[in-house]
Amino acid sequence: MNGTLSMSLSGANAFSDFAREWQTRMGETFALASFSRATVAGFGARSRGFRLRDVMFNRFENAAALRTAGPRVGADDHVRLWIIHRGTWWFGEPGGTEHTAPASRFLVQTGKLSHFAATPRTTVQVLVLPAAEIRRNRGKTASGPVDTAEVRLLTAHATMVSRMLDSLGPAGVDAARDTLAELARAAVRGGLDDVEPRLSPALAQAARDLADRRLTDPALSPTTLARKLNVSVRTLQRAFANEGQSLSTYIRDRRLDEARRALTTPHRRMTITEIAARWQFADSGHFARAFRNRYDQTPTDCAATATPETGVT
Repeated sequence: MNGTLSMSLSGANAFSDFAREWQTRMGETFALASFSRATVAGFGARSRGFRLRDVMFNRFENAAALRTAGPRVGADDHVRLWIIHRGTWWFGEPGGTEHTAPASRFLVQTGKLSHFAATPRTTVQVLVLPAAEIRRNRGKTASGPVDTAEVRLLTAHATMVSRMLDSLGPAGVDAARDTLAELARAAVRGGLDDVEPRLSPALAQAARDLADRRLTDPALSPTTLARKLNVSVRTLQRAFANEGQSLSTYIRDRRLDEARRALTTPHRRMTITEIAARWQFADSGHFARAFRNRYDQTPTDCAATATPETGVT
């Protein structure tokens, strides 16, 4: 089943008109939740979206406060991406945990909800697709920024599908659906403020590889590496914590390793002060203290005891 949805509603019968049109276009797979009496009475909204086989997308702007009512919302085998552009969106899980997302954030959640709600004049885009497409644990919720390239590409593609779906043939429908799923995976993996345990080693290794190429760069830091890898600093630090070492410690130790190699190079021309500066230590005293803590000797002693032929101590 495929179909597009486009409505702008207000007035006494706004909610019943919305519910009827939603049922026609989205079907039982994406059944509309029950809403509180206050929501129904004051309902006014603009909605534009589509159903594409087992995927649903909708851009929704509500005029008044919005809140569902009833014991459960949604399906166990669905994953939902809420992309909040204005206002505040929140939802509760059956166990009682509440999650809130302000504007410029997105939320990812799998399984049923106890409720969801929004402040007046909230603008949100929601993508619902089979949980197997994202492979996140049921009940595991995460958040990320909406300004990543992956999220922008996802929403741009969804908007284009919304405009062109009625003109697509079977092959186009398949391609549009599969691209949505692929972009959703990229958005989730590229922008979340947490990281799955199985992805931590790969993320930590990518950060190490990038740091190793920039050890003489004065701008090298966890923040710059996180930006290059398109994750938050917290995500990157967590990946390193899983391996028992902080990223800052890794950078410092690698710089010390390279400084030690420079000190023990045969016929070296750089002074200890120059070596400290090259590997981004604030001054010779700071370099000496860090060097002694790591190697149990001073830079001067290390240089003096190097074997001329091999350049090692």
